[in-house]
Amino acid sequence: MNKATRRAVIAGNWKMNKTPAEAIELINAIKAEIEGKDVSGCEIVTCVPYVDLVPVMEAAKGSPIKVGAENVHFAAS
Repeated sequence: MNKATRRAVIAGNWKMNKTPAEAIELINAIKAEIEGKDVSGCEIVTCVPYVDLVPVMEAAKGSPIKVGAENVHFAAS
């Protein structure tokens, strides 16, 4: 692997702790933070709970933010 051409991956999840509305707020805050910045050298990924997938995918549409899903867990949060 050539480290000179390798892209960094910045990923995060929130372990079932955001409602869909809170998830949209977070995505909008991330979009505002990266607006106008060169993020071509990295991939930005957020992994969300099932209930947040559709709202987050809509909120991230048109941005460099990629969306993944968390696994299922028995706990309430």
